[in-house]
Amino acid sequence: MRPIDVRPRNPGDPVPDTLGLRLAHRVMLADAARLAALVEDIAAGQTRCDRPRARAIAAYLVSFCDSVHHHHTVEDAVLRPVVEASAGSRIDFTGLTDDHAELDPRLDQLRVAAAAFAAEPDEDTATTLAVGLAELRDLLSEHIADEEAALLPIIEAYVSVANWDGVERQIRERADLAFEVPRIVAVTTPEELAALKADGGLVIRLLLAVLGPRFRKRERAVFGP
Repeated sequence: MRPIDVRPRNPGDPVPDTLGLRLAHRVMLADAARLAALVEDIAAGQTRCDRPRARAIAAYLVSFCDSVHHHHTVEDAVLRPVVEASAGSRIDFTGLTDDHAELDPRLDQLRVAAAAFAAEPDEDTATTLAVGLAELRDLLSEHIADEEAALLPIIEAYVSVANWDGVERQIRERADLAFEVPRIVAVTTPEELAALKADGGLVIRLLLAVLGPRFRKRERAVFGP
């Protein structure tokens, strides 16, 4: 990842728009919650799950784990240096990076549990997967609440718009847009979606037109109609 040339933000300069970060957090929480609820219902025998659906759930979960890994990796490698250079001692990342270090082993465990569930979708594999998803849901919920409370005010107070744009550009360059864009759009308000379309212009509209139908088909295979 390319280092960003951090330049100080002057008094009166515009405030960075953190909507993209907040939406990324929102969609992670939404997916963690609905995946945990779905697999809990399957483990309890309340939702039927044949092998094709189990494989679809496992594949979606792997994409979700990859998305969470990408997000916290970029935060550590790109966002943290920019914020520290901009705000100095006004922010302490220790607790947040400790949470990130805890995430990867959990994501690896979930990938293994998802593979076992796809191979043999029975009560045991569903229960193991449900427990792992519930733990991830709770960890993400607590971590994101702490991160937004600590980080967003600092970004808005000390990071320049140009540096923030550089962070977001590196995040987008490495993201799986086919997975990320439709999910993010699904958790936006009408006003937020209008802001995204205004910012992304024709590119966002084309991505939604191309990726939306394919992603909705994938969602139906996982979560049902």
